[in-house]
Amino acid sequence: MSFKFIFLFNINKIVSYNNTLKNPILCNAVRYTSFFNKLPAADLWKGVTAVSNAGKKRGRGKGTGKKVAKDLNKGQIIGVGKKNILWPGLNAPIIRGKEIVQQQMLAEDTEREKNILKIRDAIGGYRVIKVSPVDRGWSGSKMPGRSIGPPDAIGDDTFEGFDTRVLENKIVFIMKGNMGRKRRFSVMSVTGNGNGLAGFATAKASEARTALRKSKNRAGQKLMRIELCDNRTIFHDFHCAFGNTKIFVSKKPEGYGLVCHRAIQTICKVIGIRDIHAKIEGSTNLQHIVKAFFIGILKQKTHKQIADEKQLHLVEFRKEQEGLPHIVASPEICRKQDSITKDEIMNFTQYVLGNKIVLKKTVIPPFYTNTAGYKLYSKKQEYLRNQNKVRLNMLINNNELKSFLSS
Repeated sequence: MSFKFIFLFNINKIVSYNNTLKNPILCNAVRYTSFFNKLPAADLWKGVTAVSNAGKKRGRGKGTGKKVAKDLNKGQIIGVGKKNILWPGLNAPIIRGKEIVQQQMLAEDTEREKNILKIRDAIGGYRVIKVSPVDRGWSGSKMPGRSIGPPDAIGDDTFEGFDTRVLENKIVFIMKGNMGRKRRFSVMSVTGNGNGLAGFATAKASEARTALRKSKNRAGQKLMRIELCDNRTIFHDFHCAFGNTKIFVSKKPEGYGLVCHRAIQTICKVIGIRDIHAKIEGSTNLQHIVKAFFIGILKQKTHKQIADEKQLHLVEFRKEQEGLPHIVASPEICRKQDSITKDEIMNFTQYVLGNKIVLKKTVIPPFYTNTAGYKLYSKKQEYLRNQNKVRLNMLINNNELKSFLSS
């Protein structure tokens, strides 16, 4: 008995003819692969939760894309199952030393299922990645204030000891004639070695990572030398401005810290300045703040330069020396008292500020400070205040040290 088969590919049926039978046998084709078991789970979830490009531009679908189901493959190792068997070439080497590893049954792992569930539950949920407080930046996980490392080496020249901090990271748009509205990332960063050498730059790119790298390397190519007083602060108070931004910077003693805008704090840290006070007036545009501050620290004069300009000795009265004078710098040729005119500026702060004085508003005391009850309260609380000032006030007012409660 012979059989003859004919395959008809233009239909979804296979017709088998039998030489002895007149009626043909019809067989339906069965597909064991489909859309749901052919694609990975990530693509399936993307098809369900994805948003079109037009929708993304309009801000739609910000909360989508999160997987609802857990990944059941987390915590599982290929070749390791419920039965703990050693398989050479799969979960163990074929040759160990000079001996061939044989297949064998190992001791049963009773904690396997428990450990897999623990790993699956820990990784499956949504978790915020914790960043070190040193690398956290100004606001959580955003880039401004964070360190992106030293600039890339240029040939044999490396930037050892440098640290780059991001000052601004924003999205900007530009209109092109052939591409329309094009989005780019604008990054402003500052780099320095913490010893008076620093530079800043702004770069733009279509990707954030590229813009960060370009800004970092460009800042390393624009380094400026900044003189530091006592290797910790500025030489004198100064006023600087850029656009509508005005900054008044004051020199402070050791241990005062950086009391200023967070962008100025970041710049001071990479430069090596540890003690200043800065007050901003007007616009708080970040790029204007950075440019104004760099203009100010580059225009400051050293004590020697000021002494040579005035041709006078520069004397400082320090609190740590109980107000005794300390000669900071001396000129090569010193003038005499007769050569000093009446209208010449002799105030150091007024001279370094360009014949200007910072206006400090007077604080109006509250109305209750003149009442008898407040004076009695202040006398009772006087012993808790600064003892040096209390002793000085007693000697001035009473010419002796005695209790406030005594008549």
